Amino acid sequence: MRTRIQPQHNANTQVAAVENQIRTLDKTVTISEVETMDDIIADANAQPRFYLFLLTAFAALALVLAAVGIFGVMSHSVSRRTHEMAVRMALGARQGEVLRLVLGESMLLAGVGGVVGLVIALALTPMMKTLLYGVHGTDPLTFAAVTGVLATVALLASYIPARRATMVDPIVALRYE
Repeated sequence: MRTRIQPQHNANTQVAAVENQIRTLDKTVTISEVETMDDIIADANAQPRFYLFLLTAFAALALVLAAVGIFGVMSHSVSRRTHEMAVRMALGARQGEVLRLVLGESMLLAGVGGVVGLVIALALTPMMKTLLYGVHGTDPLTFAAVTGVLATVALLASYIPARRATMVDPIVALRYE
């Protein structure tokens, strides 16, 4: 069996053909503001699409700011504790132990921030319900995914300062203190 494919027509050509057909039937009919269904749907979705774009842009900015903030706090903490890290290394602490110490502190701070953020997010959920489509305001999968992304960002942002802490030369660090 052979299938016949219909050619795609341009919307303007179709509009012109419909207008000509209407004029042949009744010349007194005024035709104005002809729109395709695609145009009507695009207009109806313009505002929600704009809100989604804004929300995505602000969320990405917040994620970058969170990463920069965690990196800055952990870098400052490591630089202030250089003497402590040097003493630990001089007393036999291995690089992996120092790395775990710094990352553990960072993840503890991120965990506390995550719990506070989840509580605030749950409290603000009623305000966001008008912007949600196809997802319940307290969708556990969404909250788990966001928590996972934030934990990953916190871990990556604190890795460089933690790695820097493992590179402390005890002799040099203790000499300057």
